[in-house]
Amino acid sequence: MALMKWRKREVWDPFRYLSDLQEDMNRLFDLSLARLPRQLEDIANVEWVPAVDVIDEKDKLRIKADLPGIKKEDVEINIEDGVLSIKGERQNEKEEKNKNYYRRECFYGVFERSISLPAEVDIEKAEANYKDGVLEIILPKKEESKPKQIKVKIK
Repeated sequence: MALMKWRKREVWDPFRYLSDLQEDMNRLFDLSLARLPRQLEDIANVEWVPAVDVIDEKDKLRIKADLPGIKKEDVEINIEDGVLSIKGERQNEKEEKNKNYYRRECFYGVFERSISLPAEVDIEKAEANYKDGVLEIILPKKEESKPKQIKVKIK
């Protein structure tokens, strides 16, 4: 027969588990705060890309791009090999030495968006309008690609 050392019976202590939970939470926040400078650096290096909507209508393709704060002289539109490219640059505002920013989310710099166009658009008749920071490009479809309606008489 083996002899076993007598141990005092452990009583369940809910406060001990709370202190363990607090230690775990402290460790979690210490890790998150240690990574914060690297995360802020990653955010600063993000390229700015404007939002673009492509709408397929019956007789044309309409493309809208949100370009707030950009002059129309700073926007370049090209169509080459069935790809529409919108390029431009949003200039940084003058930096004021007296301003302390609480939060700054506006991105500045060069951007480029490329959109593959379907073969049925007629690029020779393309039009572009720019108003209030919204670029709208209209690409009419070729006549042979437009849907045709044929009426069939039922007897």
